[in-house]
Amino acid sequence: MSIITTSTRSGAIGQQTSAFYKDVIMGLRSPEKKLDAKYFYDAAGDHLFQQIMQCPEYYPTRCEMEILSRQSADIVQAILRHSREFDVVELGAGDATKSIHLLRQLRRQQLSYTYFPIDISANVISSLERDLPPQLPGTQVQGLNGEYFDMLREAGTRSHRNKVVLFMGANIGNFTRTEALSFCKTIRRELQPGDLLLTGFDLKKHPQLILDAYNDRQGYTRDFNLNLLRRINRELGADFDLNQFEHYPTYDPQTGACKSYLVSRTDQQVHIGEVVIHFREGEPIYMEISQKYSIPEIENLAAEAGFYPATRFTDSRSWFMDTLWVCK
Repeated sequence: MSIITTSTRSGAIGQQTSAFYKDVIMGLRSPEKKLDAKYFYDAAGDHLFQQIMQCPEYYPTRCEMEILSRQSADIVQAILRHSREFDVVELGAGDATKSIHLLRQLRRQQLSYTYFPIDISANVISSLERDLPPQLPGTQVQGLNGEYFDMLREAGTRSHRNKVVLFMGANIGNFTRTEALSFCKTIRRELQPGDLLLTGFDLKKHPQLILDAYNDRQGYTRDFNLNLLRRINRELGADFDLNQFEHYPTYDPQTGACKSYLVSRTDQQVHIGEVVIHFREGEPIYMEISQKYSIPEIENLAAEAGFYPATRFTDSRSWFMDTLWVCK
């Protein structure tokens, strides 16, 4: 994504055709104001998210790391029950700190595979292509920089072997249930019968544990949400007063929807270029969702999307689950 360095309102005029500008204006002009969570991740947002993952309340990263570091041999055996020759494709690979446990286990089994990490960040892909081969001798690493489905299709053109697709980190929770079903159906359309999908789900548990994970005492999650307003100020010439917005997370234990909002503390106007956005006192901006699931809900999602759930792996507290799905 392009970074606009101007901090003046007039300097944003030339950026009013950008996707960022259009998405922000459309979201804030909606009857129920919202911002797109994909814009959280500028440099400051990346740093804050790393801090969130390390804070004591935020359990999902540690739970999935426990699964992959301790159960990779079992995961590989489950994969081998369905396919002996395949390539590994990871959607949103990041730094591969979790998936490398699985990749190493595949090498210990003397399996020959190509690893196709997919990421929207060209820097991430360059780093993986540079850093992973010395850690995984004999493994071919072919990074794919771009959108998930375009690059998943590209991986299919580069190799006709079966695919084991990784979608880790409970990233599927960033979608509503309806969006998650659509996403999984799209993945299924890009795969062949017998291909596999290994994906992570944050499980429903005590509501306070979940709410605390998105409202840490250190305030990193609050700052992460507010940073998007700061980015809009910097890149689109807006004049949000961050002190006039309050971070407010909610969790509904029946639906499993954990949502974050920024709530206006007062009646106010915000300028974004030439556009004026009005806020009422107490009016929220919907920022993001982190959807939690029960095991039956996960299995229903698999079936509706065209998979059948073959095996599941949980951490020692059964707070998180990685599940292996097979394409029907």
